[in-house]
Amino acid sequence: MAGPHRQTPTMPLDYAKARETMVEQQVRPWDVLDPRVLAVLADLPRDAFVPEAHRALAYADIEIPLGHGQRMMKPVVEGRVLQALALEPGEEVLEIGTGSGFLSACLGRLARDVTSLELHADLADRARARLQAHDIGNVRVECADAMAWASDRRFDAVCVTGAVDAIPPGFLQWLRPGGRMFVVHGRAPAMQAVLARVDGGHVRTESLFETDLPYLAGAAPVPTFEF
Repeated sequence: MAGPHRQTPTMPLDYAKARETMVEQQVRPWDVLDPRVLAVLADLPRDAFVPEAHRALAYADIEIPLGHGQRMMKPVVEGRVLQALALEPGEEVLEIGTGSGFLSACLGRLARDVTSLELHADLADRARARLQAHDIGNVRVECADAMAWASDRRFDAVCVTGAVDAIPPGFLQWLRPGGRMFVVHGRAPAMQAVLARVDGGHVRTESLFETDLPYLAGAAPVPTFEF
């Protein structure tokens, strides 16, 4: 006669070990070798920025849903973004699309000041709370539509976390001379991540890698109709 069923206890996840594995087995092998970037990814608890329902997947090589059709980038893509921007400690950054606030936190660790725009008020509120909980005081989250946002301020770097069909000229106007912008543009499934600069009135782009991100609101391709 079988004895009473015993439930195997669930071992708590070792997030610190998972974070180390993410850096060493996912991010570094994808040619992210900048020591400052690797140090930030190894130190910041990504699991604290992931929605509770998906926390166990915080260090997996997948995108994580955030609501409103938005997704948290894969860790490897976050690493490539941060490395491409090559931020200096004294620089000012504009982030378009706060999302979970994790990439905002990384930018804040690498730069002097970050302004982050988030279209959805609930995502903005959650990101602010997470940033405050981790004493990241140099990131200001503003609830705004980037496609309509107006500011005379200029930034050393602009980080666009959602895709665009074509790079909006207004985004480039927020760059200081010599500044650079990370942006993903084109059509799925082979969108192109680029680093864009304005040089003598001309836009110069450096191709980085192919990826596939959700479009920013208002930046998706215009549907074409065939008759």
